[in-house]
Amino acid sequence: MVNKNFVTLSCAVSFAETFNGLKSSSLLDTLLSPMSVKYDFRAVERKWQKIWAERKTGKAEIDRNKEKFYILEMFPYPSGRIHMGHVRNYTIGDVLARYHRMNGKNVLHPMGWDAFGMPAENAAIEKGSHPSKWTTENIDAMRKQIKAIGVYYDWDREISTCSPEYYRWTQWLFMRFYKKGLAYRKKTFVNWCRPCGTVLANEQVVNGGCWRCECPVIQKEIEGWFLKITDYAEELLADLEKNLKGKWPERVLTMQRNWIGKSVGSRVFFRLAHSDESIEVFTTRPDTLYGATFICLAPEHELAVKLTAGTGSEKVVADFIEEISNQDKTARSSEDAEKLGVFTGRYAINPLSGEKLPIWIANFILIEYGTGAIMSVPAHDARDFEFAGKYGITITKVIVPETDAADAPIEEAYTGDGVMRASGRFTGMKNRDAIPEINEYLESRNLGQAAISYRLRDWGISRQRYWGCPIPIIYCEKCGTQPVSEENLPVLLPVDVDLLEGGKSPLPELESFKNTDCPACGSPALREPDTMDTFMDSSWYFHRYTSPKCKISPADKDDLAYWMPVDKYIGGIEHAVLHLLYARFFNKFCRDIGLLEYPEPFANLLTQGMVIKDGAKMSKSKGNVVDPDEILERYGADAMRLFILFVAPPERDLDWDDSGVEGAHRFVSRVFRLYGTWMPQLKEKIRTGAELTKNGRELRRMRHHTIKRFTVDIGRRAHFNTAISAGMEFFNFLSDFSPENDAEKNELRGALQDFIKILHPVIPHLTQELYERFGYDGYLTESKWPQYVDEYTAAETRTIVVQINGKLRARLEVPAGITDEELKKQALENEKIQQALAGGSVKKLILVPGKLINIVR
Repeated sequence: MVNKNFVTLSCAVSFAETFNGLKSSSLLDTLLSPMSVKYDFRAVERKWQKIWAERKTGKAEIDRNKEKFYILEMFPYPSGRIHMGHVRNYTIGDVLARYHRMNGKNVLHPMGWDAFGMPAENAAIEKGSHPSKWTTENIDAMRKQIKAIGVYYDWDREISTCSPEYYRWTQWLFMRFYKKGLAYRKKTFVNWCRPCGTVLANEQVVNGGCWRCECPVIQKEIEGWFLKITDYAEELLADLEKNLKGKWPERVLTMQRNWIGKSVGSRVFFRLAHSDESIEVFTTRPDTLYGATFICLAPEHELAVKLTAGTGSEKVVADFIEEISNQDKTARSSEDAEKLGVFTGRYAINPLSGEKLPIWIANFILIEYGTGAIMSVPAHDARDFEFAGKYGITITKVIVPETDAADAPIEEAYTGDGVMRASGRFTGMKNRDAIPEINEYLESRNLGQAAISYRLRDWGISRQRYWGCPIPIIYCEKCGTQPVSEENLPVLLPVDVDLLEGGKSPLPELESFKNTDCPACGSPALREPDTMDTFMDSSWYFHRYTSPKCKISPADKDDLAYWMPVDKYIGGIEHAVLHLLYARFFNKFCRDIGLLEYPEPFANLLTQGMVIKDGAKMSKSKGNVVDPDEILERYGADAMRLFILFVAPPERDLDWDDSGVEGAHRFVSRVFRLYGTWMPQLKEKIRTGAELTKNGRELRRMRHHTIKRFTVDIGRRAHFNTAISAGMEFFNFLSDFSPENDAEKNELRGALQDFIKILHPVIPHLTQELYERFGYDGYLTESKWPQYVDEYTAAETRTIVVQINGKLRARLEVPAGITDEELKKQALENEKIQQALAGGSVKKLILVPGKLINIVR
């Protein structure tokens, strides 16, 4: 549904309406003016885009005499042409970049390409092309499309993550992780996407499916490389509150808090009854230890299969594990999912009670939570209660409300606080008071200790695909795992090779790639055939933009110190965990190795909504895609930008409507014609001693009021729609305004010049053209943003509604500074009010300052 304010834009505009209220001499000037012809938006937009590109108007250089402003939109995957979501993202960024440049800030606004990864590779396979060729062609096409929108970028800083000059430093950073002990290789169960043929990080599994192809993800045991993001878990969590609260959307902060998932509790060791090994359990309820009646392991737990050896239950357990591993982990752990399990035939010893507890494998236990093993307390956990009831496992009550009978039958799990019973030395204590004493008791006997656990798991970065950054590791039979020597970076990804059937990577079989020499002993060795997760590339690109030609490090320290952090980062909410968490992790690591000092990469975050049509996200499968090129050709960049910015606040979804963008096009044309009306007369300021009439003072008020709205709504709140709405009101006023003397002509001249300045970030092409036709050299983006005077924004008069018993009876036009007593007097003396009262008595008058008076009879 198009915003109702777009009626202003969408209505058909007649010649008479366009020039309503103008004097005949002005109309004659209009007919003779070259601007009376139809606005040729194509010619104007091509003209200025060519000039901006040739003169590199978006170029940024360090200037320590100016306040810097680093604005950045999340860079795109070049897997196809740009879509309306891209257009919206880049337009929002461009408005803010131009606004802050006009307000005297030194603006850095770069663009690049997240060019590695499965999107480009899968598209290339589908088209029968090579990923390198396909990616390069798409980058060229998308760059051309983006320039056609009129976005103000410093193209000299353009980067592409698939360029060796870039991924050399991705490899360099990996080696720093490795040398610091934060990159390691292990064999473990991982998320595996069969169609994509690769591992996925936990963050890349959405509702049990692959974040790219949406196919079900299974568990597969494989060896791969991991980064210890868990070493930064506490700081990543704490800085959400310390540095980002109020600057990032609360929704994003909540998503990151939940993903990191801090829990305070205890680590407890349950010794196996048949061996000296133990099962480590993390619990937030050590006060219920005496009520534990069985142990549950995740199907992926390293002991799940090992425990069954010699029990006769090997096959049953193996079949169960295989079945569960193919299920959606989110679904199997949901509260309403059926609880399924299998007994291993083994037991563990409760460290406090000494009782033997059967060890089960259960579908609702996930390896990502805690240790992948839980102590099950059915009397005090609803999920455990359901499981125990299904499989006939003992239920032991150990906490009861102070007022309840201890021997009351157990009909459901009790999860509240109370008094401990059947709990040895802790019986009779309040359960919360007992927790520190239980932890102390466990630790004194090496049975456990107080602990903190995180949901966050180390980041698996190995991908079994071709189109990615090679992992700079070499395997030598004599020396073991060795990092590539720094002087031999980058490890080049060969681009003269064909992909194998089904997209299988050729790297493991490619002799020229896999065979190398050990950097330690010089013996024949093998390269790591896996490539890195594409999120490795996007976790530091914002650093590289500050010095994209730096040859000694990922980015120059002085450049980083000047430009970082990013002052405004713009992107979709879908990246709240996948990208933003990794980027924060990388930034903190780069700080710790001395590259930079600031703790967070993005000072302020704006998450724009999706562009939808017919109530659904645009997609080819739904047949509701709008091609930006078609809109540009039909209506122009300025009209497309205006519609996108006006129809919805940036954080909300935008419902595309063709009539709305057509209305925006009409508005742009009306602005062009209005300026054609007045430019012949107002190019030069007129010397005059005349004073503004009431009409002229209202023009001045509207002028300063509109400048204030744009300043506040764009610069401080990023509410472009409300700023544009104010601009439309001002335009309607300008369209009807007729100056009565030379002073008002000067005021109109200044208003018209200020209006194209404040409109410039929104519709840059037309406003730049009008600026030139006013006789000014240079670029509007480099001009000074108009200033408003608060004194002038106040109206001289205001309209007060007068009601009798809540019913509208009259409207009063009164001076803005009228006193309450004078206002009440005028209301009672008003002719319409006198007639309505008909001599009746007035009980009281209720005044709402500046708005209304209600007379109560």
